[in-house]
Amino acid sequence: MRRTVIFYRTADGKCPIKEFLDSLDGKASQKIVWVLNLLEDLESIPSLYFKKLVSSDGIWECRIKHGSNIYRILCFMFKNSNIVLTHGFIKKTQKTPKNEIEKAEKYKNDFIKRSS
Repeated sequence: MRRTVIFYRTADGKCPIKEFLDSLDGKASQKIVWVLNLLEDLESIPSLYFKKLVSSDGIWECRIKHGSNIYRILCFMFKNSNIVLTHGFIKKTQKTPKNEIEKAEKYKNDFIKRSS
């Protein structure tokens, strides 16, 4: 089963994930794109790269380490074979910040509402 990665867009056309990727240097973006390709191509994605966040409403995190930075892209599954990327951030703490999870949940609810 092949999955498709989709970039979430707000109602006014902003694309938080694209803005995040555009803010990074070339090498970091390349590594993130490589991991996103794994999401689409691999049948079973290693938890090193992709993990469900326990304390969330169906939010997953795409995990990328590049140099000394740890990048996180939050996302959710939509209609079985789509992974919708909401936004990204550079992780500075052990736990994923609650406000980042809440932002992803808000984007998810908006996406589902506008997709139906």
